[in-house]
Formats: sequence, C-alpha cells, structure tokens
Amino acid sequence: MFETIDHVGVAVLDLERVAGVYGAAFGMPVVHRETVESQGVEAALLGIGDAHVELLRPLGPETVVGRFIAKRGEGLHHVAYRVDDIDAALAGLREAGVELIDTEARVGIRRSRVAFVHPKAVAGVLTELVEPAAELDH
Repeated sequence: MFETIDHVGVAVLDLERVAGVYGAAFGMPVVHRETVESQGVEAALLGIGDAHVELLRPLGPETVVGRFIAKRGEGLHHVAYRVDDIDAALAGLREAGVELIDTEARVGIRRSRVAFVHPKAVAGVLTELVEPAAELDH
C-alpha cells in the first residue's frame, strides 16, 4: 500500500533563491512548477532519484504554509509517502485509529490525489499521502 517516499516538503519564502541553491549545490533540477491555489502555495518539485524535494512558497501570510513559516520559520514542512490507492490507505489508517486531517483525498500538485495525517499521530511530523495521477511518471 505504501510504496516509497514521494517527496519531502520544505516551506520557503524565496522559491527562486532556494531552488537555485538546491540546483547548484545538490544538482537537483526543477522538474515541475505549479501554483496550487487550493493549498495556498506556489510549489516547485526538484528531482532527486525517484523522489522529489517540494519547495512551498505561501501565497499569503494567512495560508497554512504562511502561518507555518510565521510560527516556525522556513524549513521542513512535511514528509509525503506514495501510495497506490489513497482511499484504501486512508481507510486503513482510520481503522488503525490514526488521526487524520483529511478524511478524503483532494487534488494536489500535478493532479495527484493527496491527504494529510495529523502530526499528533506521527511524532509531530506532518505526513502526506500521495497517489500520483495515472498518466504521470513518478
């Protein structure tokens, strides 16, 4: 059900600058960039092997990522796990008594289906489940 780490999300204020650092220092190219209005972010996926680092720039201070940065500063925001069936994964987590933020999947970057697990359930780490859109290569 859980396949691999899909990406690690990093909250940033200056997406261009941070993407440049990752590109120059670690050789991670920007492979996709998108504004996800429903989540209040501009996101860039940087390629690393079969996974990504996802840079998240808030679209405003009252967005989830904007509030995160105001409270904690820039840095690690979440860890995302790729799943083959997000509905089954969510059902399994509910059955196991894991506290969820999202009880149903919603649309994320690159038309993936995503849902978040509450940090209280996973040692303080915001955890995302990602079911990639069928037509995408990971």
